[in-house]
Parts: sequence; structure tokens; C-alpha cells
Amino acid sequence: MQKIFKKIHSEADFNEAFHIMKELRPHLNEQDFRNIYDQSHKADGYEIIAITVGGQIAGLMGYRILSDYVRGRHLYIDDLVTTEKFRSQGLGADLLIHAEEVARSKNCKVLRLCTGIENKRAIQFYEKNAWKKRAFAYTKSLS
Repeated sequence: MQKIFKKIHSEADFNEAFHIMKELRPHLNEQDFRNIYDQSHKADGYEIIAITVGGQIAGLMGYRILSDYVRGRHLYIDDLVTTEKFRSQGLGADLLIHAEEVARSKNCKVLRLCTGIENKRAIQFYEKNAWKKRAFAYTKSLS
């Protein structure tokens, strides 16, 4: 199984990536997916990396490089999803390893992500891949 990583840039890539991202973010429509990408890419360099198997996108990772007083320069993973067809084949772990390589190439010392406390599968996955719980994230709706 040949795996290739590539940045999502072409219209065809975005069209294929949307259907995979929708598995993680079912509330998204195609226009919002593209608008959010464009805004985030322009504002903080958000990128979407695909992992392909046999030329087909099998998973995605959306990330950005951030800096703050707690962690300094770090890579933040916003989105990580493997399409249902390719789950449990190690592709999510491959994306995390790729994130480490990107972080090192961008002079980051830390990687960071958040997942919902109710998402037990994701929590087990991250812990299995040597990620540690380090914080609670809080949200407050303004509507």
C-alpha cells in the first residue's frame, strides 16, 4: 500500500477532501468548507494535508503554526480524520507522524490538538500514539 502525503490545493483535491472532512464535521457544507479554509489559510497559514492510498485521499489533517506564551511556537492540529473505508489501517498514526515532521521543519517544539471529552475513540487513539492530556478546553456560546 503506497501512501503519499500532499497539500490540498487544486479544485479536484478540495472537492474530494470536502467529502472526507464532512465525516469529521458533518455540519459543513461545501461553500463553508472552502470559505473557512480560505479565511484560515490567509489569517494563520492553515493547511490541509491529505494522505493518499492508490491515488485516492484516505485521510486529512488540517493544521496551523501558532505561537503563545505557554508553548511558544507550536503546530496545532485542527482536524484529523481518516475516511471510514480506511480506518484502523494506521493512516491516522501516519498523519500524526507527518505532523511531527512538519513541526520540526517549522522549528516547533510542541504539537497540540483538542478533542471532545465525549469522543472516547479519539482519546484512546491519541493516548495510544503517545499524546498526553495536558489541559481542559472550555467554550462558551455567544448565541
